[in-house]
Amino acid sequence: MTNEQLVSKVWNYAHVLRDQGVSYGDYIEQITYLLFLKMDQERVDLLGEPSAIPTDWQWSQLSGKTGDELELHYRHTLEALAKEGGLIGTIFRKAQNKLSDPAKLTRVVSLIDKEGPWIGIGVDVKGQIYEGLLEKNASEVRSGAGQYFTPRPVIDAVVECVAPKIGETVCDPACGTGGFLLSAYDHMKGQTQDRDRLRDLRHTSFTGVDIVDEVVRLCAMNLYLHGVGDGGSPVYQGDALSGDNGKRFDVVLTNPPFGKKSSYKVVGEDGQVSTERENYEREDFKFTTSNKQFNFLQHIMTVMEANGRAGVVLPDNVLFEAGRAGEGIRKRLLEGFNFHTLLRLPTGIWYSPGVKANVLFFDKRPASKEAQTKELWVYDYRTNIHKTLKTKLLVRSDLDDFVRCYKERKETERFKRFTYDEMVGRDKLNLDIFWLKDDSLEDIDALPTPDVLAAEIVENLEAALGHFRSVAEELGVEEE
Repeated sequence: MTNEQLVSKVWNYAHVLRDQGVSYGDYIEQITYLLFLKMDQERVDLLGEPSAIPTDWQWSQLSGKTGDELELHYRHTLEALAKEGGLIGTIFRKAQNKLSDPAKLTRVVSLIDKEGPWIGIGVDVKGQIYEGLLEKNASEVRSGAGQYFTPRPVIDAVVECVAPKIGETVCDPACGTGGFLLSAYDHMKGQTQDRDRLRDLRHTSFTGVDIVDEVVRLCAMNLYLHGVGDGGSPVYQGDALSGDNGKRFDVVLTNPPFGKKSSYKVVGEDGQVSTERENYEREDFKFTTSNKQFNFLQHIMTVMEANGRAGVVLPDNVLFEAGRAGEGIRKRLLEGFNFHTLLRLPTGIWYSPGVKANVLFFDKRPASKEAQTKELWVYDYRTNIHKTLKTKLLVRSDLDDFVRCYKERKETERFKRFTYDEMVGRDKLNLDIFWLKDDSLEDIDALPTPDVLAAEIVENLEAALGHFRSVAEELGVEEE
């Protein structure tokens, strides 16, 4: 069964629930509960793995019932599992039955029970289902999915380059459905046959944080179904930017949310509405800013071990945004860390067209008076590269040349070296570096489609607005 067929099947279940009047978020939640219980049963039956779910609440008890009896048992199942500790408690946190019609619930349970096996479809089946449903819903209701999921080929290439090793700890402070953590686990588990080291790998090596309850649940499901964190939950719901808890990690792999600056409305007693920025005041943050990407970058700098390594997906504005915070954080990255590699990703690989992003690879270094970055290698996989989510999908082999260049460090047409002096000499420490000639500027037939062009214009205007806001903040101008 292909991922597209899988999503179509699950989407059909969603229609059953939507016809009942269940909201989109609620029916995604209910489907994932039921699919997880079915996959857990397959994990026991097909793989011989023990279940962390008490016998009374396993799928076999649920699937044998119908009508009112099924609805009552399902409700009690969710209530009981929500009280469990560890990973199961994380998965079913605040779980409630939103399927009040016993007939609809019976139909969905029957549909899921007849399909399968689900457990062997892919490495990240829960994330694939969730992301596929988000994309499908976005196309049907003409609204964005609201999140930018990292393409699996990018994740796997980043993990191969950073190369986490058995015995190292891995953190994703914006873990989403767990793509980076699962890829890292898959990369590390083949490095040893020692059962004790493999047990430690599963139970103590990974930490994930996300601010959204639903994706934390999906990440926990993903990890559990792959045997990670059976003894407790390696992932938890929270705002990673609120503090670091004193924990440090050997490897950080992440794609922080690409959202704009955080703010919220405040209505006073007089009825006047004002906008307040959500700034993070932390002693370990050298610069105070409302830009979430810069704050995530500062957070990552803090939580890395003394010789830790990081691979981080960040939008273009991190490389060029002016102002004290932008320039200061880039300077800190160059001087206090070995920022050794930058991968410019193509547009068209995200659910929202026109998004421009990069992968930053850097290592933490002990404090020193000398700049720790001696040279930055930039791989341009954007100029004259056109990808789409439908007809020209990004695949892992597309990044083989980058991975080879990353390891060999030899200049090619797309892979160039820039010295520290060259970088600090650039205006406003702009690290948005490119050198290839864009063929589309001369060939009208090579231009992107109108929707991509429109999205890129919006992105550029928003980036320009961000520059003006930064200037305004420097001048102390209050935003209305």
